[in-house]
This record gives sequence, structure tokens and C-alpha cells, in this order.
Amino acid sequence: MKIVDLSRELYQGTPTYPGHPPIIHGVWKTHEESFAESGKVHGLSSMFISMPDHAGTHIDAPRHFSGNGQPMNEYPLENCIVPGICIDLRHIAPRAEIAPSELEAAVKEAGVAVPKGGTVLLCTGHHERTFPRKEYATDNSGVNVAATEWLASRGVNLLVHKACGELGITHIESLCNLEALLGKGPFTFIGLPMKWRNGTGSPIRAVAVFDM
Repeated sequence: MKIVDLSRELYQGTPTYPGHPPIIHGVWKTHEESFAESGKVHGLSSMFISMPDHAGTHIDAPRHFSGNGQPMNEYPLENCIVPGICIDLRHIAPRAEIAPSELEAAVKEAGVAVPKGGTVLLCTGHHERTFPRKEYATDNSGVNVAATEWLASRGVNLLVHKACGELGITHIESLCNLEALLGKGPFTFIGLPMKWRNGTGSPIRAVAVFDM
């Protein structure tokens, strides 16, 4: 079994989407402080983190698209462990819309079928080109509504905010290292969210597992 990590690292000051609160990550207690407070019995270090639920590599809950949508703590985990493929869209220009014809051509080039009830990961090269510069928040290409409908019609658990809510699907944002999946064939995608009560999204540890 081979596991490919597709998740961004989180740290103090990790860039977040403009308008969202920052990621704050620091030391709550050091080993030395804990050791002194325990009467020199034990030293246990701990840290704290504050962040929006749409920071880092994350999944959007239906609640993000609609006030009546399903919150993160109720989102089916069956949708988070699914068959997947990755297609190469690195030729698409920054800020360009990705159309159904381009998805279809990329799937054909990959030589693998779109998995029913699974996910399609779109390797645009955006993370590799821009992160962590400010262009990461502005220069990404993205699927248009027609392309989202193209994916949904093939049973994909994926992808554009308003259309996702209407189509009953969701998407994952800020994946990285997708280049490592190109040409490798189908895999199992795992991206389990935290159980945030009434959450609109959640950070995930996204991985692709081969030969599971």
C-alpha cells in the first residue's frame, strides 16, 4: 500500500482566504513549565490553534452553500472515503474557466474512467506555482457551472459553490502535491473532516491510497 499526502502544512501565519481570520498556532505550555507546575513530576508540552473552518486543505459542508444545508458534523463519512482519479489541467491559464470539453479531454488523456460515486482531483499546478504568495488567492483557474454539472452527471462527489449546493455535491479546496498522482491510475481518496457542530467546513488530512 502506498499513501500520497495531499494536504497543506498548517503553521503560525499560514495564508488564509482574504477576509477570513488568520491561523494562530503557538505554544500553550512548555515541558519546562509543566515540569515546574507538577512539582517536578512530569513535563507535558501542549500547543493551541485558532483558525477558520475553511483554512488549509479543507472540505466544504453543504451548510457553506445554504443556511439550510447539512452541517459538517452530520456530513456522511461515506462521502469522504471514495474511489478517485486525478487529471492533468496544468495547461489551463491562471484565472481561466475550465469547461466540460477540457475535463473530458483530460479524462481521456488519463486513460481512466470517472469513478461513479467517487471524486476527480484537478491538477492545475496552481499550488506549486503560487503558494504561499498572495497570488494563491487570486490566480487560480476553476471549473465553471457547466463543468460542475458535467462532473455531477457522472456521479462525482465534487465541485463551484452555488452549483454544488443545487446539485447536492461538495468539493475540497487547497489540495497540494497532485502532480504525484498523474499517470498513476485510480486510487482511494480519504479526506475525513473534524466533527465541528454546525460547521460550514473542516480541515482534513487528504491522502490518496494506492493498492488499498
